Amino acid sequence: MRIAKLATAASAALLLAGCAQGGLFNRGAPDEFAVARNAPLVMPPDYALVPPAPGTSSAASVDTRAEAINALFGGPQQRSATETEMLQAADRDRAAQGARSVAGDPDTNVVDKGAVTQTILQVPEGDGQEARVSTPQ
Repeated sequence: MRIAKLATAASAALLLAGCAQGGLFNRGAPDEFAVARNAPLVMPPDYALVPPAPGTSSAASVDTRAEAINALFGGPQQRSATETEMLQAADRDRAAQGARSVAGDPDTNVVDKGAVTQTILQVPEGDGQEARVSTPQ
């Protein structure tokens, strides 16, 4: 028991000695009071800025969204041959302008997906525990 107390006291003394200035574990920490001051700010001798001339475009008239897209994606790119063929196969030239605004119109041509799609769309909302659907086979 006496040896354990002696070992505990020795390790505590060693740990405390490491915390003291100039102790066993002096790591050369920086001195927080030896901070150099920065040079004071001064006005530059020449701004090299001139007011915009009358009749020229101002910076406010620049389309920032278009500039950002150009900076990110490099501007409009040519479509690949595969993409062009796919768009032609999908009849992109027949698509109506503003198709989303006329989607509910009775004169809109739609594709009949069959009874299964209608059954799926008519399933009641819920977490799925009581929602049961039987499809004809």
